[in-house]
Amino acid sequence: MDEILQLIAIIAVVAGTAFSTLGVLGFIRLPDVYTRLHATGKVGVFGVVLLLAATVAWTPLGWSKGLVLIIFLLLAGPVTSHALSSAAYRIGIPFATAVRDDLAESSEGGSPEEVAA
Repeated sequence: MDEILQLIAIIAVVAGTAFSTLGVLGFIRLPDVYTRLHATGKVGVFGVVLLLAATVAWTPLGWSKGLVLIIFLLLAGPVTSHALSSAAYRIGIPFATAVRDDLAESSEGGSPEEVAA
């Protein structure tokens, strides 16, 4: 049983490190704050969750504590990324290449129904 938990921990560490590395590469290579937040928000959270799963499998930390932390990370990560990107949009940080900007249409004035008409 101990060997199986060690194998799970090693696989989770390798996968979590790979996700975290992809998040850092996305942060470096992507052009603007919005795409960078997508890379770090999605990939980074799963990297940390996998590393936490490896910690729970390897150490005597209880599964209940680990699951609470994993659920908290999965809930807080996307909310944090959304809040940061919303703040960046409100202070006027431009998109690198905007194909469509629905927020600009709704913030030009009036309700969304008036803008659509």
